[in-house]
Amino acid sequence: MVMAPAVPPKVLFFDVNETLLDLGSLKNSVGKALRGREELLPLWFTTMLQYSLVSTVGRQYADFGDIGAAALRMVAANHQIPLTGDEAREALRTLRSLPPHPEVKQALERIRNAGYKMASLTNSSNQGVKAQFENAGLNGYFDQRLSVEDVGKYKPDRDVYHWASKKLGVDPNESMMIAAHGWDVAGAIWAGWRGAFIARPGQQLYPLAPLPEIIEPDLLKIAEKLIALKKQHS
Repeated sequence: MVMAPAVPPKVLFFDVNETLLDLGSLKNSVGKALRGREELLPLWFTTMLQYSLVSTVGRQYADFGDIGAAALRMVAANHQIPLTGDEAREALRTLRSLPPHPEVKQALERIRNAGYKMASLTNSSNQGVKAQFENAGLNGYFDQRLSVEDVGKYKPDRDVYHWASKKLGVDPNESMMIAAHGWDVAGAIWAGWRGAFIARPGQQLYPLAPLPEIIEPDLLKIAEKLIALKKQHS
């Protein structure tokens, strides 16, 4: 039996850090704070994500930037690097001025021109993502910017995805999460959403989660799949 092609999702939700914005420029500031240990950037980022989940499970919401600074101090301490709270916060100021990945603006333009409704959904604070989008020139592409700050829980908590779909007035199965993080795509799919994974270098899907329907190495290739889906149902 030939399966009918999937209908286009009504709303596309985009993760921000690493999905749209390139974390590479953080290497200098974080590396400087860690006395030249730029290779510790991935460990810092995963530690920040770990403790955002610790906060969620413990029902103790804290600002993502504060968690990031705390995680940086933890990584420094584990490598016998002296680092004060002020130094950690200063090192992370770069988070608000990250550049977009090279293909992102063209891909977003094409997706928007195809008629998709788009929203960002990030673990960054409202003020944080506002500054990020202004500095990266991304404001004009999205219908809404959503932050987990308004829920008091971090992705991939299921409540975040349910809240976001309700905020945009769509059902979970009419929502698609587009992210470069396997944990984010997994969380969305477990919450009843559809998923698209950007397989950027160093990123992997979680093997114990269902596969998303789109897997591509960059956002432009994902855009092509989404546009083709629109054309099939136009």
